[in-house]
Amino acid sequence: MMVRKTVAALVATLLASLAGSAAGTDGGAAQERTGRDATMIERGRYIVRVAGCNDCHTPHYAQTGGRVAERDWLVGDRLGWHGPWGTTFAANLRIRLAQMSEDEWVRHARSTEARPPMPWFALRDMAEDDLRAIHRFVRSLGVAGEPAPAYLPPGEPAPGLAVLFPQPPK
Repeated sequence: MMVRKTVAALVATLLASLAGSAAGTDGGAAQERTGRDATMIERGRYIVRVAGCNDCHTPHYAQTGGRVAERDWLVGDRLGWHGPWGTTFAANLRIRLAQMSEDEWVRHARSTEARPPMPWFALRDMAEDDLRAIHRFVRSLGVAGEPAPAYLPPGEPAPGLAVLFPQPPK
């Protein structure tokens, strides 16, 4: 009876050991991926903060000197940007990026030519790793808010508040 218990304990220990080593057969790659994701998310947070993304895509961010809780970042805004092109609204990036894979986001960022005031050329010129970091950070926030109002063509009045841009010099 004692031998059976010892053999059973030995087999259980061996199986647990094999299961543990099988889970770790990637040489710590899963842990490395998790660490890399955390690093990329932190990098994305930094880029979003210093690149001015929040200035337009987070309500009241610029007006409060950046004192908006991170949980409220990048939900778009109802403030219009009105000029010769019509009226644009800052998109809800949390909804938009939730609908895009990382590769789709990179392709979009490289090819989009958005209406003012979006500095699409700055987005286009970002390093690929920075774009990927932004995607991971925004996705880490989760979906929140509502879609921003739709673009209005020239001649249609902006509903609510709008920043008015003059006609550019010739």
